Amino acid sequence: MEPLILMGLFFLFLASSLHIAVAIGLAVIGFTFFYPVGNLSFVALNMYTGLYSFPLLAIPFFCLVGSIMEGGGLSKRLVDVAGKAVGNKTSGLAIVTILACLFFGAISGSAPATVAAIGGIMFPEMKKHGYHREFAAGLIATAGGLGIIIPPSVPMVVYGVGTQTSIGDLFLCGIVPGITCGVFLMIVSVLIGKKRGYRGGEKTSRGEMGRAVWDAKWALALPVIILGGIYNGIFTPTEAGVVGCVYALFVACFIYRELTWRKIPDIFVDNASVVGIIFLTFGVANSLSFLVSFTQLPDALATAVASISQNKYVVLAIINVFLLIVGMLMDTMSANLIFSPLLLSIVAPLGVDPLHFGIIVTINLALGFVTPPMATNLYLTSALTKVPVPDVVRESLPFVAAMIAALFLVTYVPELSTGILKLVR
Repeated sequence: MEPLILMGLFFLFLASSLHIAVAIGLAVIGFTFFYPVGNLSFVALNMYTGLYSFPLLAIPFFCLVGSIMEGGGLSKRLVDVAGKAVGNKTSGLAIVTILACLFFGAISGSAPATVAAIGGIMFPEMKKHGYHREFAAGLIATAGGLGIIIPPSVPMVVYGVGTQTSIGDLFLCGIVPGITCGVFLMIVSVLIGKKRGYRGGEKTSRGEMGRAVWDAKWALALPVIILGGIYNGIFTPTEAGVVGCVYALFVACFIYRELTWRKIPDIFVDNASVVGIIFLTFGVANSLSFLVSFTQLPDALATAVASISQNKYVVLAIINVFLLIVGMLMDTMSANLIFSPLLLSIVAPLGVDPLHFGIIVTINLALGFVTPPMATNLYLTSALTKVPVPDVVRESLPFVAAMIAALFLVTYVPELSTGILKLVR
């Protein structure tokens, strides 16, 4: 009975259009009136203990890196390299958009930041070269989700903290699945491009390609520094975020000289407000997680799933469908914090690697950015491109289907996630 009351209160407040952090907090407080679990000081205590985590500091730094890249000309140069490499192919600019999202995601770790940075550059270019506005918007909204699948990834940090899983190993395991999702999106882009006549531009000479790479060398070095430093044990993911911020600031201000000192305070203020919301949500969600454990909901859920099937593959399929629905209804941070430990407790006894499961969760949550009603990427893309949300949804459907296909491939071929660990060790 207790789990039903707790989750009932949570979804009741969530459905009342309150901010997710407020909905979680009210559900926690409301539950204490039904079942005494101590005075309300436990809420503050759990918020404090949940936020008292060094790895969590990676989140604001990776968000800040993305903003500096966008304002300092680094993302523009990454897009230029991708354009010179594949811009002459069928649906060339669509492929460039996907590659640019992969590049940018390898630095920022944020899906909305990827949409804002790459969409602002690629949408005008695609429209100018004859791509339908709706197609371009649908692609940008979906491909922006690659920003959290390709490491470093903010949701992977949250999953790692919440489930006590190595964040560095999660980053490593996300490389191949992220590329796999990107390839599936490219295939769909080419198929649609052939049907609609989205032709590529002129073939780029080696000299032009070389000049573009040379101009972008400082931007291209950033993911190498961040990921290489983590994987070689030079610094932790949190320290990598700090190094990335310092490096991006130096390049943007002193090498490319596109980020002025007047713009820097605005970047910090914008990120502070975003991070404040993230951490408030994280804190109250940690209190909710405590109550979830208190009510023995994981045991009840595991028993319910076991009554359906004890086949690992069937259980993973059920969880994928569940997470896809959750992604439609909840923001990524809250869904990750609340359900990842819960679901991991179900699949771990079946032999599912926590690292592999972390990648499954991350891809599901990436789809949540483009599946209504939450769908942050959809609304951001619509505001950015002035394309109505229903049109963005319609054109994003083939790409969402491609991402779901990639999700199930990664789910049932765990070597795509964890195989890379055997190569580097």
